[in-house]
Amino acid sequence: MAEIVNMPRLSDTMEEGVVAAWLKKVGDKVEEGDILAEIETDKATMEFESFQNGTLLHIGVQEGETAPVDQLLCIIGEEGEDISSLLEGGSGSETSDETTTDSDSKEDTSSDDQEESSASSDIPDGVVIVNMPRLSDTMEEGTVASWLKQEGDSVEEGDILAEIETDKATMEFESFNSGTLLKIGIQEGETAKVDTLLAIIGPAGTDVSGISASKTAAPKKEEKKEEPKKEAPKSEPKKVEAKKEAAPVASSSNKSSNAAATGGRIFASPLAKKMAEEKGIDLSQVSGSGENGRIVKSDIESFTPSAAAASSGSSFVSVGTETFEEVPNSQMRKTIAKRLGQSKFTAPHYYLTIDLDMDNAIASRKAINQLPDTKISFNDMVIKAAAMALRLHPKVNTQWTDKNTVIAKHIHIGVAVAVDDGLLVPVLPFADQMSMQQIGGKVRELAGKARSKKLQPKEMEGSTFTISNLGMFGITEFTSIINQPNSAIMSVGAIVQKPVVKDGQIVVGNVMKITLACDHRTVDGATGAAFLQTFQSYIENPIVMYM
Repeated sequence: MAEIVNMPRLSDTMEEGVVAAWLKKVGDKVEEGDILAEIETDKATMEFESFQNGTLLHIGVQEGETAPVDQLLCIIGEEGEDISSLLEGGSGSETSDETTTDSDSKEDTSSDDQEESSASSDIPDGVVIVNMPRLSDTMEEGTVASWLKQEGDSVEEGDILAEIETDKATMEFESFNSGTLLKIGIQEGETAKVDTLLAIIGPAGTDVSGISASKTAAPKKEEKKEEPKKEAPKSEPKKVEAKKEAAPVASSSNKSSNAAATGGRIFASPLAKKMAEEKGIDLSQVSGSGENGRIVKSDIESFTPSAAAASSGSSFVSVGTETFEEVPNSQMRKTIAKRLGQSKFTAPHYYLTIDLDMDNAIASRKAINQLPDTKISFNDMVIKAAAMALRLHPKVNTQWTDKNTVIAKHIHIGVAVAVDDGLLVPVLPFADQMSMQQIGGKVRELAGKARSKKLQPKEMEGSTFTISNLGMFGITEFTSIINQPNSAIMSVGAIVQKPVVKDGQIVVGNVMKITLACDHRTVDGATGAAFLQTFQSYIENPIVMYM
């Protein structure tokens, strides 16, 4: 008798899983203990083995798709067994939201559902539906920044299909299947919800015209800059930053410049973008020698600005003319707005500010940095002091839920890093167990990844406390919005010289202001104040952090 296999709970915190790869396909024999699929959880990608013997009759979650725990994953039974009743019984949750329409449209909805069921059951052999993947824990929709493959191209497992802009970064999305790219469901610049049909891969020449309309609603068009020519010529190359550097190909010298002149995207490797930013080079004036005109490191190194480029670099605005520029909100910017809005208006914030005497910290840092191969920053000292203070004040290392206050027994410090499109918060796990030098090295590594868009989602998850430092910009005091689900965030200002009283005398002192924003639901005022007192004792006497 056929048995339903549901999406398993493979970790204690898992709420949904992504099928990374199927190791069996419909019609294959399955023995107890065989690996059915690789499933990506919130913590790792794990092998999922079968507890049944039989034939794999149906796959309910395709590769790349996300499904909640306990949703139908597949059906195993006897070869040729009728499983229509099981499929009908498992489809209710998927269609319930789609049928809540006016009574006049019920017949049309029913008809659409029947067509959808028919279409999904008539998918040709060998054809795989690839949906918009969930590339981060908070991703709800994604924008296709560029396609590396075009319809009709051959695809091998591991090939980069597209660049997808998530709420946190622009990430490369690789294929888990081999075949031909039969259809692209979401065009460049379009935004779609997770699990929307992204592409169809299968044998060359397969007719998939009846599949696209049956998967999900059409993606919404992401508003881009208005261009005089809406239709781009089919022959215009579409480029992507691939994981592997492609061999240079011949290209016309004005390929990148032409893209910029028409308002199109400029494609460059992360390293090339970083080098161009550091050297003040306008990428629109650089000719790319990489695959399909992509700008790579060597192009930046050999670039010499021309007089024509210099003269055309500025845009003139007439005196007395009112002008506006509309910049589309990226997925990262949308998510920042959403998350910070939720935090500010759901968590009752209050703020505690303290002045710190940094004379000893300055002297200690100078002495430490004189040691061979050693370099720490004041920010490293702040992170270490905060982590040690959290050990003694665990109520600050908490998060609020409707039922419980969750006290973390571990200390993972989130460090806010400014990037071109907003703010990312990479996480230092077990920061209290790290030396200041280890903290400094890890922060530099993560900040570099964040700015080059190489930061992985798992490197931004799990913070229990957050630190934001604007001191390097000369900001002396500010308040931050709590990075939920944390209960507190520390804002670090610049060290400034000012008159202070020491031993009854007015002298010049080095002072740094620290402001702690707390969620009053979990952290009372006295608790926050006690935490700051402990933090102050560490930062003003750094030697105790080595004891």
